[in-house]
Amino acid sequence: MTAPLIKTENLSVAFPIGGTVFNKQMLKAVDNVSIEIPQGAFVGVVGESGSGKTTLGRSLLNAVSITEGRAIYDDGEMRFDLTNMSKAELKAYRRRAQLIFQDPYAALSPRMTVRDIIAEPLEVMGLTKTRAETDDRVREIAGKCRLNLEHLRRYPHAFSGGQRQRISIARALACNPRFVVADECVAALDVSIQADILNLLKSLQKDLGLTFMFISHDLSVVAHTCDYVIVMHHGKIVESAPTRELFANPKHAYTRNLLAAIPSLDPDHKSRTG
Repeated sequence: MTAPLIKTENLSVAFPIGGTVFNKQMLKAVDNVSIEIPQGAFVGVVGESGSGKTTLGRSLLNAVSITEGRAIYDDGEMRFDLTNMSKAELKAYRRRAQLIFQDPYAALSPRMTVRDIIAEPLEVMGLTKTRAETDDRVREIAGKCRLNLEHLRRYPHAFSGGQRQRISIARALACNPRFVVADECVAALDVSIQADILNLLKSLQKDLGLTFMFISHDLSVVAHTCDYVIVMHHGKIVESAPTRELFANPKHAYTRNLLAAIPSLDPDHKSRTG
């Protein structure tokens, strides 16, 4: 079995929701989660809105604080304890763990060209020393994300939703991360465009050796893309299994309900349980 890139033990994330200074009331958005994400895997995290899947993903990026438990990142070259990182370690981890946002319209600055959007993380992290070196890296990753290099001087408003999401993906991958959280990254796109973006992600996974956490409420998308699926409900993991196994033989009632809600292409087949 491939060694885990990320491993959590009893990880919880809680947010204050009221109470007094001395007696705060807390909501556990992620509750006692223990998982292993193998290197090079494409892991789906599914559940309804409020299930905790986005909070879990952001906790593994160190974008929200872990309240209890542990999370360890280890790619064989660098190891980080995500519950206890210095500023220098956090900066180094940012190079290795990146996020692809859900909304390609809101995620891109309308005042920056495509070239500058992709180049920004390289410049902020000091990964390139000259403008020429930056431009070379921008062109390299833009090409891998199937962007027209002649369009790098244009602004985001000139592009369709699918093209903007390619720009977002290129920006996330510019600093050559190992771990990528894709949070509902095709949910805002037309169905006709979704498959194109999903196929791009799978191609990038293979070519660049990436490990993906793919967060989605859409099990049909997860079935097309992911090797392994984690099902969350009320902050807890209720089931996890390889994709084919989970779809063929779901063990938890909540998973069965999610699968039953997948629309069927057969007009005579109202649901998977009908």
